[in-house]
Amino acid sequence: MEQLTIIVADKLNLPKSSVAAVLTLLNEGATIPFIARYRKDKTGAMDEVQIQNIQDEARFQKEFSERKLFIETTITEQQKMTEEIQAKLNAATTLNELEDIYLPYKPKRKTKAQTARENGLQPLADFLLSQKSGSLTTEAEAYLNDAVKTIEEALQGARDIVSETINEDADFRNAIRRLFEQQAQLQTKVLTDMEEKGSKFKDYFAFSEPISSIPSHRILAAMRGFMEGVLRLSISPSEEEALALLESKTITTTNETTEHLKKAIKDGYRRLLQPSLESEFRMALKTRADEEAINVFAENLRQLLLSAPLGGKKIMALDPGYRTGCKVVCLDERGELLQTDLIFIHEKNYKLTDAEAKVKMLVHQHSLQAIAVGDGTAGRETEQFLKRLQLGLPIFLVNEDGASIYSASEIARQEFPDQDVTVRGAVSIGRRLMDPLAELVKIDPKSIGVGQYQHDVNQIRLKERLDQTVESCVNAVGVNLNTASKHLLSYVSGIGPSIAENIVRYRHEHGGFKNRKQLLEVPRLGAKAYEQCAGFLRVKSSDNPLDASAVHPESYPVVQQMAKDLNVELSQLIGNTPFVSQIAASKYVSESVGTHTIQDILRELKKPGLDPRSEAQAFEFADIYSIEDVQVGMIVPGVVTNLTRFGAFIDIGVKQDGLVHVSEISHQYITDPNEALKLNDKVMTKVLEVDTARKRISLSIKQTMEAPQRKQAKRNDSSKTSQQPTNLNDALGLLKAKFKK
Repeated sequence: MEQLTIIVADKLNLPKSSVAAVLTLLNEGATIPFIARYRKDKTGAMDEVQIQNIQDEARFQKEFSERKLFIETTITEQQKMTEEIQAKLNAATTLNELEDIYLPYKPKRKTKAQTARENGLQPLADFLLSQKSGSLTTEAEAYLNDAVKTIEEALQGARDIVSETINEDADFRNAIRRLFEQQAQLQTKVLTDMEEKGSKFKDYFAFSEPISSIPSHRILAAMRGFMEGVLRLSISPSEEEALALLESKTITTTNETTEHLKKAIKDGYRRLLQPSLESEFRMALKTRADEEAINVFAENLRQLLLSAPLGGKKIMALDPGYRTGCKVVCLDERGELLQTDLIFIHEKNYKLTDAEAKVKMLVHQHSLQAIAVGDGTAGRETEQFLKRLQLGLPIFLVNEDGASIYSASEIARQEFPDQDVTVRGAVSIGRRLMDPLAELVKIDPKSIGVGQYQHDVNQIRLKERLDQTVESCVNAVGVNLNTASKHLLSYVSGIGPSIAENIVRYRHEHGGFKNRKQLLEVPRLGAKAYEQCAGFLRVKSSDNPLDASAVHPESYPVVQQMAKDLNVELSQLIGNTPFVSQIAASKYVSESVGTHTIQDILRELKKPGLDPRSEAQAFEFADIYSIEDVQVGMIVPGVVTNLTRFGAFIDIGVKQDGLVHVSEISHQYITDPNEALKLNDKVMTKVLEVDTARKRISLSIKQTMEAPQRKQAKRNDSSKTSQQPTNLNDALGLLKAKFKK
């Protein structure tokens, strides 16, 4: 453990004491959210990202050590281990270095060089490599036999041995690897007669870009074309430079052996070394691109899961449709289904009066407080229908990506066994408005629609990272122990699916939890699981008010002492900022409770159980409903729906999201849209281009904003007034006035 701690700390440039604490806690079964929230004193207040990096690096070092041990054992069993080889293995720091050392000893299919060695040509190869002067023909004649009948066969066999020797030399491989890193290009060409079938890869029909700078989305696009059999893909530096480099490291004189060495070097590079390194770099590029795409997906997912909830309100939710009608459901404050109905408002033979009457009746009957409308097919038209009714309720367009996946899932069938998929989908839309996190955890994150090439990346790594993201978000918000679904509970630190199911069963059998301590009565939820989960679970009506906060039960005695010292009841202290402000933090620091923990407790006492998410706000699009309504030059409001490395996708109220290229986001230079935007941000955009045939809309955000220099100039010239909108509400007002005209 000590050696691993030193290696990980050095690699990540982190304090050894903090790394040691994290590794110990992880080995004891602690989860990352728990360590980040409740063990700050031990780790030096490391955040989840740092802890995750430590876990990943420790895992890599373990895999590295296991591979190194295997290689050492294999070479030793072959009785070929030397002090020099052992020293090289001990000095290796990457898997590539280990594999280069192992390559000459790695079992392989019979090669040309092995055949040549069996035919006794190793000494002739050594003669070539020694570059001694003398008659090469005379030297080669000495190795003629039944298997090697001519001098040319002897020289060819010797060259085959030299080719393999160069390929398997770790120093040579490292030199060419560095050349790849510095100069290699990823090149693609369209295969013969594949132009029409592979038209979506048109940008890559004759493409070339240095691997040192190519962005992840182009790597994945090129590789998708390669995997689909549309493109030929190659990765290599200039062959001339590669051969010159190898020759400079091999050829030390000029004599009769020189031309043979050059032939062997060229053959070894083309047949062995270049293909081997091309495969290595293709895998490395794919891994790099996968990781970046997964990072994009994980960050988008985090922002989506932490979207603003409307909270516990009575909601009408509609899943819009044209021919089949709009499915309507009414939900209570807990998201329980109250009533369902079907209205027709979009067909020529619709019963509009009947639909209006039904909606008004449902709103009145259930005292509804808000309306959620799925933003898919017919969503905008349904929104307009509802607005015309002047119900006095906020109307929200809700992203319905993945709702159909949920409605047909086993989870939905368990929740609503007697309802069809349309009802389940509408319920999901309504619940997403109430609490996006609680509802979205029921859906495979890949179906939510916020990824970048999510089906092309390593699926095991993608699932691992997305699960980590969901777990992080769930624990950051906290969970109501008496209302959370088993799917939401399963992501709480220390729980998991089986214990989550036991919690729900216990809740059903005992009428809910009265306090956190009751968790210890749940089957299979022992002391360790309780330690990990208790702080993230809230019991709103507990006899101990701390059970509704993020204060961990292990810290209850400290808070009780604080209340006692202030001579107030515990219930009076919680949420009372003036009382909490009187507490001297240093007074309660001890060997078991450090400064970080006390500071967290005081922050929590001021605002107990505070949801870190903001509250949902209704948004109003411009009066455009299809791509045919969009005109170049329009200034329209929109909502950020997806972020990639190359730009942001914006919903402007038509079926197709528009794309804002990263260069059109800000007047300041940025390389990542996340530097300026977040998912669900409300923005003003200018339409730059509309391609109706390809269903593409190009937008700009920065062209709706003044450049910093012009804005400063306007501030300095106070005599001038501006007719431009200064914020989103002003812009929407101008747009409404314009469309009314």
